[in-house]
This record gives sequence, C-alpha cells and structure tokens, in this order.
Amino acid sequence: MNATFFAAVSRMKYIERWALMRSSRTENLSEHAMEVAMIAHALCIIGNVRFQKHLDAERAATIGLFHDASETITGDMPTPVKYSSDEIRCAYKQVEAIAAERLLSRLPEDLRPVYRSILLPAEHGSDQDSRYLLRLVKAADKISALIKCIEEETTGNTEFRTAKKSIQQAIREMAETLPEVDCFTREFLPAYGKTLDELS
Repeated sequence: MNATFFAAVSRMKYIERWALMRSSRTENLSEHAMEVAMIAHALCIIGNVRFQKHLDAERAATIGLFHDASETITGDMPTPVKYSSDEIRCAYKQVEAIAAERLLSRLPEDLRPVYRSILLPAEHGSDQDSRYLLRLVKAADKISALIKCIEEETTGNTEFRTAKKSIQQAIREMAETLPEVDCFTREFLPAYGKTLDELS
C-alpha cells in the first residue's frame, strides 16, 4: 500500500493562517499546530501539578499537533466566516469530519484506530477527564491565536486589534472554569511580544 497520510499532513506548512488579515509575518498551520501542542501540554502539566488532576499531557499535545490536520484537505476557513451562522458552523464541522475520514483512509488499516482517536478525539472518550482535556486543547488553540495578535500588535500592525479583543474575551470566559488557563495567561502570556533582550 502506498500510504500518503504523513505526506499529506506534512503539507500543513503550506497552509497560511489568517488569510483575510494583513500580517506583518505569515503564520503557517505547522507553526500553529506546534504552538497549540506545546501550550496544551503545559496546561495539562499545570492542572496535574497545581490542581491535583490526572490529565494525559502527552495525549493533549498529540491532539494539539494534529488538531487542524484536516485543513490539508479543506484549507483554513477564516474564523469570521466559520462562525458567522449556526448553519455554516454546523456544515463546516461536517466538512472537517469528512476531511478527517479522508485523511484516515490514507493510512494502513491497522494504524487507523490509533489516529482516529487523535483526529476525531470527541468520538473516543466521553468521560469527564477526556472532555476536560479537549477543552484545554481548545483553550490552547485560542491562546495561540492571541499570541499571534500580540506579536502583530508589537510590530505596529493594528489589523489584529478587533480579533485580539474577541479572543481575549473568549479566553477570559474559558479561564472561569479552567484554572490552568488562568495560570498560563497570568504567568506566561505577558512575556510574549517582548524583545529577545527583554526575555534574557
């Protein structure tokens, strides 16, 4: 079998995010996925160390790494379009699921169940810990988007000002029930946008 799954997923590096926005620096999907994976992992570690939870940080990182893999088929739909109505949001979720199935079909059959649990994590694990972990991955996705807004603002680009406000509000709401998000945004987020000398 000529398995094309990983070759297809590797094309994430060619998909640019924020297509409708004027960026001072383009961000591709691979960069975003790595950042989401790193932050999701950190959120779980914070939960385990500070709040005595038993979250699978490695699973969160893996889900974060692949969370947008279906966009190698669908492309990146801009958020204002994706969430402009309930109908479009519902239709896009169906498109994402179909794209995930197409990606899975590019794997040898014996590997598909493992990657199905990563690409379609909501299907695998309806217990409280699994649902909580997915909420942390979603929060990591939002935090990554906020970091992009901060970086753009630091360069003097005002294009991301409105996006920053709405993302900040969404994160504040998440932090009300996810203490890990509150910790990360208070302790780690302020360093983003600083110069290299300021970080040293």
